[in-house]
Amino acid sequence: MRAIKYAVRLSWKQRTELLALVRKGKHSARVITRARVLLLNDDDRSPKEICETLHLSRVTEYTLRRRFQDEGLEVLYDKPRPGKPRKLDGRAEARLTALACSPAPEGHERWSLRLLADKLVELEIVESISHKTVGEALKKTTSNSGKNSSGV
Repeated sequence: MRAIKYAVRLSWKQRTELLALVRKGKHSARVITRARVLLLNDDDRSPKEICETLHLSRVTEYTLRRRFQDEGLEVLYDKPRPGKPRKLDGRAEARLTALACSPAPEGHERWSLRLLADKLVELEIVESISHKTVGEALKKTTSNSGKNSSGV
């Protein structure tokens, strides 16, 4: 049998930490599965056996072993992914919802998405915002005036 590249050798402290993590089950399934992969590798199970037991691809198992050599137990958790920050945080969304539920401005029968977007900029809640972003934020709430019921 060939020697396994990037063999996993856990210290007693690491092994105890992983066993506790798996037994408690308080983490996401992804984290628990990664912990199980490391534990089974430390028990000298073959990569094929681990993949069949945990229903993983060989690439996933191999990548986890390789990353463990560099990162240690940090390999269990996903790194933050880059992305554009949200225009509306929770407080701004609450202000938007309150604004949408308030009486429409003079000369208008109801709030349009463009009017709401303009008002958010006017009130300096955001620097700039698209009417589409406003629509997406309102879609998450039950404040849609086109609906007959509030969902209750």
